[in-house]
Amino acid sequence: MPLRNLAWLLIVPGLVALGLVLCASAPPPDADYDRVRRVVEVMAEVDVSFYRKLTPEEWKQFTEDMINGGLRRLDPHSEYFNEEQLKQFEAENEGSYGGVGIIMSVDPVSRLLRVDSLFPDSPAYDAGIMATDLIAKVGELSTEGMSVSEARKRITGEPGTQVTLTIRRPGRDPADQPVVLTRARIPQHPISGLRRLPHDPNKWEWFVDRANGIGYIRITAFNDLTSKELKAAVEEIVRDGGRALILDLRDNPGGLLNQAIEVANLFLPAGAPIVSTRGRDAEKGRSFVAEGSREIFQPAPQRPMVVLINEQSASASEIVASALQDNKRATIVGERSYGKGSVQKLLRLQFGSEKAGVKLTTETYWRPNGQNMDRRLAPKDRPDEWGVRPDVEVSTTTMEKEQLAWEFYKVMWVPGKPSVVGPNPPSPPLKPPGSLLAGLRELTNPAAATPTESRFHDRQLTTAVELLKNKLRGH
Repeated sequence: MPLRNLAWLLIVPGLVALGLVLCASAPPPDADYDRVRRVVEVMAEVDVSFYRKLTPEEWKQFTEDMINGGLRRLDPHSEYFNEEQLKQFEAENEGSYGGVGIIMSVDPVSRLLRVDSLFPDSPAYDAGIMATDLIAKVGELSTEGMSVSEARKRITGEPGTQVTLTIRRPGRDPADQPVVLTRARIPQHPISGLRRLPHDPNKWEWFVDRANGIGYIRITAFNDLTSKELKAAVEEIVRDGGRALILDLRDNPGGLLNQAIEVANLFLPAGAPIVSTRGRDAEKGRSFVAEGSREIFQPAPQRPMVVLINEQSASASEIVASALQDNKRATIVGERSYGKGSVQKLLRLQFGSEKAGVKLTTETYWRPNGQNMDRRLAPKDRPDEWGVRPDVEVSTTTMEKEQLAWEFYKVMWVPGKPSVVGPNPPSPPLKPPGSLLAGLRELTNPAAATPTESRFHDRQLTTAVELLKNKLRGH
């Protein structure tokens, strides 16, 4: 039995025994005592009266569910992480993880794992694995019936360690070939352009209108790589004659507060307000202003900007959009943002040898003009004060949103190494996996699951381009 399971076997009876002692104790409880007593009494009743005994893993899950149930009633953004969840959360914020660089799904016919896409320059990419390949085995274990989450646990790991995947490719002789991969640090790049260059998936086309010098950068998340990669992309656009810029924050759920501040810093002059935060203690509120020394896309009057947002642009995305809007640095185009104006802090916990954490809402943030950002916390006398309203509203239909999600997926999709996949690479799957990247969601309308033959017309992006062309003409 694993040590952590043994630990839960020892802990739960102890809690139950404590509950029985508390139930029989005479002194009247204080508030803290009463709260603890209620929890352990419930656990004691489950242990004694539930129709069957719970296993150690079930006890652990039950306890975590109790914690998360309470946290989510307090705040939808607060959450308890067990050790595995904590590692995944940290990897997302760090912008990298230890693995081989494969995005997988379950093949509905063979029930084996299928490669949907690869990360450029990853171990799997360099080994010649390509989209549509089947993963028949992980080590000596068949993947038939294996879930993606279980496979991820087995395939990911510390950089420098090895894992063997048996790759099945129909038409190859033999069809099954084992591939030994050395795990590496896989970056989760948050910055992308209009499309990947076909000869090198690491490079991007940064111009949506090269003739007029209008650059385009999409930010999918705010992790530790965001400001660094954004700065490099802007510098490349300027070097190649960029005169105007579109920042696409649509479907961006947010991320790190410090990265939102760093991104705003790149476009604002010294002293310009970016965001302020307020916590339980009003005297400990924080205000963030631009440093000026990091501003790169200038002079601002000659280098106009547009920020694209939609109803899924949240948190850090709203910080950047509101800072650029309130300081009159960019025109906001699209739809009203999500309205998440709260800051979460990761509080680390230790239970014996096991690490855990609580992501807890500790502050709210407020835009430079002093207005509230959080929809749930909108002032009672100003219930419509939340989020970011676009300067130029361009609403989209449900079908357009689904098609946009599909277009975003295709931009990120990599079939494999060009020298391996050849001139006719596999096509993207008909439905992008929901776990591809933060900010991309599964298509929910079956009618939109298959891409249309006609080119998608992105009305929000077209509006942004026309607006910038007019500004460059001096209109």
